[in-house]
Amino acid sequence: MSTKDFVEKDYYKVLGVPKDATEAEIKKAYRKLAREFHPDANKGDAAAEERFKEISEANDILGDAKKRKEYDEARALFGNGGFRPGPGGGGSFNFDLGDLFGGTQQGGQAGGFGGGLGDVFGGLFNRGAGPGAGTRTQPRRGQDIESEVTLSFTEAVDGATVPLRMSSQAPCKACSGTGDKNGTPRVCPTCVGTGQVSRGSGGGFSLTDPCADCKGRGLIAETPCDVCKGSGRARSSRTMQVRIPAGVSDGQRIRLRGKGAPGERGGPAGDLYVVVHVGTHPVFGRKDDNLTVTVPVTFAEAALGADIKVPTLNGPSVTLKLPPGTPNGRTMRARGKGAVRKDGTRGDLLVTVEVAVPTELSDKAREALEMYREATESEDPRSALFESAKGA
Repeated sequence: MSTKDFVEKDYYKVLGVPKDATEAEIKKAYRKLAREFHPDANKGDAAAEERFKEISEANDILGDAKKRKEYDEARALFGNGGFRPGPGGGGSFNFDLGDLFGGTQQGGQAGGFGGGLGDVFGGLFNRGAGPGAGTRTQPRRGQDIESEVTLSFTEAVDGATVPLRMSSQAPCKACSGTGDKNGTPRVCPTCVGTGQVSRGSGGGFSLTDPCADCKGRGLIAETPCDVCKGSGRARSSRTMQVRIPAGVSDGQRIRLRGKGAPGERGGPAGDLYVVVHVGTHPVFGRKDDNLTVTVPVTFAEAALGADIKVPTLNGPSVTLKLPPGTPNGRTMRARGKGAVRKDGTRGDLLVTVEVAVPTELSDKAREALEMYREATESEDPRSALFESAKGA
């Protein structure tokens, strides 16, 4: 991507969010669009694949607070047709937007813009650089890849290694990434191997764009490869084992550095982003690093107190002491029986007591309850409620 394209692209429009969108709104919009246009869901659809690339590019910028700030500042400064010298600025000089962003970003992606806007004046007044300065062909970073995985409740708590099949652009194996069937491409005469061309925009300024003849590669295939048609890149599929750490939560986005698409011309590989979906459990729930469980107890256990056994996730049961007079809904804590934290320790198991009311009674149980009712007939648990209602 050229720096001109960068400042002219409206990433907010690509994701369909307003310019003051929150991080959560941007994340939600990206996930929705990524699912809709993912190449795996639109096999053979070139338009959907191109749309997916645009969506990923927009998310790479707007999903990172620092990159988003630099993007907004660059758009504000250059969004109306370029930089204009202030009043009284005499003379003319060449100014390349590439100087603003510290040269061509690896992988052609807008992001990691060198020194950011603080480098404007350093590039603006650097007139002593020789011809062709800053236009050397750079290694290209591989694309970032987004994938999704669904884990069971237990796998999310304990961690799991899962296979992921991914598709991405990689150096063409048929021509070893040269784009030429014989492996002997020639240097592009238009850009002299830099992959970039400069054009004047008036007032002594210049803008840098990818070379149209070699499509930014700096090389031209004499005999284009039958597989990649001379681009040097081809779609590649691979399956890799990915370790999902213990304690991940539903919707969490995990970044695995260097596990994305391979780079070009010695450039580093991109990153792999895995969005985790977690299934439910029939017994346990989760609240941050703690697990939750609801345990039924009898009226007698709640009223008189008891030692009750409570199940744990993938471990032996624990015994909790229920004090006499335990009310319905009270929550007790079994320490160290929850989910794994980032530091390797475990959260707690939160046990909520639920007094079970029997739907059927034996004659003996009914007789005992009748006797209990007679013994407590003078007690009214609702008296305080009515007193409070009168005083309100």
